[in-house]
Amino acid sequence: MPRSNILEFPQYSTLIVPGYQGSGPGHWQTWLERELSDARRVSGIDWSTPSLERWSDAIQVAVRYATGPVWLVAHSFGCLAAVTAASRTPSRIAGALLVAPGDPDRFSPDGLREETGGASVAAQLPQDLLAFPSLVVASANDPWMKPARVAYWADRWGSAVAQVGKAGHINEASGFGPWPEGLALLRAFKAAQGKGLAAPTQLASGSDSDHLQRADVGVIHRRLAVGE
Repeated sequence: MPRSNILEFPQYSTLIVPGYQGSGPGHWQTWLERELSDARRVSGIDWSTPSLERWSDAIQVAVRYATGPVWLVAHSFGCLAAVTAASRTPSRIAGALLVAPGDPDRFSPDGLREETGGASVAAQLPQDLLAFPSLVVASANDPWMKPARVAYWADRWGSAVAQVGKAGHINEASGFGPWPEGLALLRAFKAAQGKGLAAPTQLASGSDSDHLQRADVGVIHRRLAVGE
């Protein structure tokens, strides 16, 4: 079972942030949590109710409990909550890997807009460049975020983008259980920041992070193929 109690396991530097409905036992985030001894899943969240404010608050608590700067590994709506929380305490954030972010226009402050109505949470998200390194992993046919919207938010945040082709929502339903390429990307991202290099923007065909190519942060997202 995922080790999610931050009080019982205080020594962590990688924080896993699932999305709407959480990440089950077959999800790549659960696999990643088992692979990384320094990883913990954020707790205190009702995964069935995507509330930007409540989720962000829970992430901030987890960040405060960490013994040093935290790497965020978020998926779907969790990406929106992660960047919101991280923008409030940027000095505590080492970097953020944002996999298949959900479109903020799909969500209201109280949940899914199609169920609750209400305004989009887009205005509640950071509107400027993030004060920490960030890398968006995007799919060309993600039902939760169109490529044009990925490009828009990556541009706002100054995020690099790694495009993985037609990979759905990059979740268990689209075949992303054990994901060694994702782990290699995370490790390369961490290593790049430690050396002052640009973020990796291409997944390896295997788990060897040396195969990951690098490109200029702030330029890559402009190369994202809109509608591809």
